[in-house]
Amino acid sequence: MKNEKIVLGGGCFWCTEAVYSRLPGVVSVMPGYAGGETKNPTYAQVGTGRTGHAEVLEVTFDSSVVPLEDILAVFFAMHDPTTLNRQGADTGTQYRSVILWTNAAQELRIMTALQKARTRFSSPIVTEVKQLETFFPAEEEHRRYYDRNQDAPYCSIVIAPKLEKLKDVLRP
Repeated sequence: MKNEKIVLGGGCFWCTEAVYSRLPGVVSVMPGYAGGETKNPTYAQVGTGRTGHAEVLEVTFDSSVVPLEDILAVFFAMHDPTTLNRQGADTGTQYRSVILWTNAAQELRIMTALQKARTRFSSPIVTEVKQLETFFPAEEEHRRYYDRNQDAPYCSIVIAPKLEKLKDVLRP
């Protein structure tokens, strides 16, 4: 087993957590905040858009089971990386598309995946790519949100279709 971490922001972290927690080879997921200046931000603070942080997901994966390239393919398939500071009805810098690498070897592989993804979209990709500085775990009530709230309107309208789409992405 060779565990690696990467931090991804593709809109609401409830969505990314639901998707990646179901991906074979993913060891653990943790929703949180990164990319900004505020130390130990809260959900309420990040929601104002003034902290500089994005809602992100720390993904720990076994790269011998699921390579980084597959993690990134799912990332580009599960959200729209061409919309600046927005995913669906969720708007603001906290919902931006961002990939935060955790080791230098990931950076080149991310840039290669980004180049490949560009061929699939007609609009320019606006995903930020930079080194992770600090990851702040989200509050307990945001962890496993979909699993605990599947009947909530947001979960059934926004997250459930992403999980259906994941099944298509995983099919060979």
